[in-house]
Amino acid sequence: MKNISVIGAGTMGNGIAHVFAQSGFAVTLIDVNAAQLEKAIATINKNLDRQVTKGVLTEEQKALTIANITLQPDLAIGVSQADLVVEAATENVDLKLKIFKQMDEFAPANCILASNTSSISITKIAAATKRADKVIGMHFMNPVPVMKLVEIINGYATDKKVTETIVELSKQLGKVPCIVNDYPGFIANRILMPMINEAIYSLYEGIAGVEAIDTVMKLGMAHPMGPLQLADFIGLDVCLSILKVLHDGFGNPKYAPCPLLVNMVMAGKLGAKSGEGFYVYTAGSKDLVVSNSFK
Repeated sequence: MKNISVIGAGTMGNGIAHVFAQSGFAVTLIDVNAAQLEKAIATINKNLDRQVTKGVLTEEQKALTIANITLQPDLAIGVSQADLVVEAATENVDLKLKIFKQMDEFAPANCILASNTSSISITKIAAATKRADKVIGMHFMNPVPVMKLVEIINGYATDKKVTETIVELSKQLGKVPCIVNDYPGFIANRILMPMINEAIYSLYEGIAGVEAIDTVMKLGMAHPMGPLQLADFIGLDVCLSILKVLHDGFGNPKYAPCPLLVNMVMAGKLGAKSGEGFYVYTAGSKDLVVSNSFK
């Protein structure tokens, strides 16, 4: 594999493009929004500068990484020479199905189609294509340049050789691949999201405050980040979407999203990306300040 196309220039997409380009692959980063593409390359530059400052990369390696990335607003052109396409669009099933139909139409016949979805069925996504055997989940963790895990999800029809190829490719990126099967939430979010949801329920029911809940999990369970702060970091809308997938997929009430989470998303309090969730996020500040809604 030499040519990698990444669809979606948001947080996950630019991180995925970054690690592939840094590992020497030719990367085409695709997004219909030209401004988002420019923002993505600026973010990659900033993250590479941080690596140079820490001594992880040289200036020459940074320059080579940037040179490996091509920006492209046209999906058909962007995937036309790809050996692998990684879709990293918003966690919306209808959008992903639409994108995969386009990927299937315009990518070469031998190209593997991967999704960075954190919860949506790979089997369902694959059914939108004429190459279900070449469709696989490649779920990176955020922030992609830092986190080692890649959750690799086999769809019902995923070919064993495709899985083996993606496992080896993940290792080339310096990642640790873990293979899982295609059930709602896979492993990472099937375990993580109920924990986050329970933390929100604990706040909703008045058992403890935001800081107390996060401190208990950080100091008592050695978590690097409390569940409420982590929810803010992931995006409360994303958390809600994943919980809905779990609830719908299993039909089990234990996955029902907390009403507080539902209300916060409806109110536009989405966490770090909106400036407020369980905490308030001020540009240029790393201090955690609990939202006035919970004081």
